[in-house]
Amino acid sequence: MDPAGTAWVERWLTHLRTERRLSPHTRSAYARDLGVLADYCDDAGINGWAELDATQLKRFAALQHRDGLDPRSIQRRLSSARSFLGFLVREGVLEVNPARDVRAPKGRRQLPRTLDTDRMARLLLPPADDPLAHRDHAIMELLYSSGLRLAELVGLDLHQLDLEERTVRVLGKGQKERIVPVGSKAVNSLRRWLAARAALARPDEAAVFLGRSGRRLGARAIQKRLVEAARRQGIDMRVHPHLFRHSFASHLLESSGDLRGVQEMLGHANLSTTQVYTHLDFQHLARTYDSSHPRARRRK
Repeated sequence: MDPAGTAWVERWLTHLRTERRLSPHTRSAYARDLGVLADYCDDAGINGWAELDATQLKRFAALQHRDGLDPRSIQRRLSSARSFLGFLVREGVLEVNPARDVRAPKGRRQLPRTLDTDRMARLLLPPADDPLAHRDHAIMELLYSSGLRLAELVGLDLHQLDLEERTVRVLGKGQKERIVPVGSKAVNSLRRWLAARAALARPDEAAVFLGRSGRRLGARAIQKRLVEAARRQGIDMRVHPHLFRHSFASHLLESSGDLRGVQEMLGHANLSTTQVYTHLDFQHLARTYDSSHPRARRRK
């Protein structure tokens, strides 16, 4: 790729940071995806983005598939390319976006893993009487109560919490704001942590969750704390922040059946994204059918 092409990638990443306000994690993922596409262009003798067409992008996707990359990962890379090339159209570098109609090969849709209610209850057992234990417990309670993404939890500031109203105001993907309920157990856990937080926080720190330094707790630290909590409780699967989000959505949907409501609480732009959580267990479906359907055979 010629230097001008590399410079456009840098301008696009700046656009993602300053205009679209995407998280560092998301920007890094986009940069990695564009790096893979740039390597492909170098191998194919494509010297500038204007030389890239839909046929070449289809070949790029086919090569990724041949190398064993999961279709969802290929689609993510094509999505990154679509976003970048759309930016070049906006800036007048390209006339059309060659990635607009290129799609990845279809793959099997994998259902998200969840924690069952028993294992979740073990993870949420009352903590030891220690400030950081109260913090970790509040993190887990809030993740499970409100289905927050990791980036949303990390970026959470005090003014976004309203414990009297039992709500949290979240700044999600694309800087879209939503208000999510907070359950009573999470509220109680947060009150305990906030009482302990006062002794740790630096005067100018607005973050809800802090490390020992009194500064905002980072994503990696939160991930490690959840792994440690699962190990202590003997949970036999990899526990991570998104597992709480999956469990929140799945358990709420099983109980309520309100797909639109779950979509709003998760902050999904499309209902199809939320529909992945409709993997209700058969017994739950059978009970719903027996109690609701006019043709059901009700037992006395």
